Amino acid sequence: MTIKRLHAGPRMSQAVIHGNTVYLAGQVGKPGGSVAQQTQDILETIDKLLAEAGTDKSKLLQTIIWLSDMKDFAEMNSVWDKWVDGPNAPARATGEAKLAGPEYLVEIIVTAAI
Repeated sequence: MTIKRLHAGPRMSQAVIHGNTVYLAGQVGKPGGSVAQQTQDILETIDKLLAEAGTDKSKLLQTIIWLSDMKDFAEMNSVWDKWVDGPNAPARATGEAKLAGPEYLVEIIVTAAI
């Protein structure tokens, strides 16, 4: 089975397609924005990457969301809940972690079927 990499760089690819599954790298929003704005930026990027891979959010299998502070859970969910395809919501985990830099408040990783 072939492996296709989208936007591959020396350290990572933004998406990897293997069989009928696409794996997205952790996506972060524009630094300096609120949790809601960063979440919106991330979801827009996820939509673009999924489309490029030949799929969409209705085929999400799993999502992992990292927040720099769990106090932002409700703010992130206020954007997520408007975006996610409710009847096709993925398995999801959300946790708190130190992200790549203090300017990043949210990171989202998704796996989807094609």
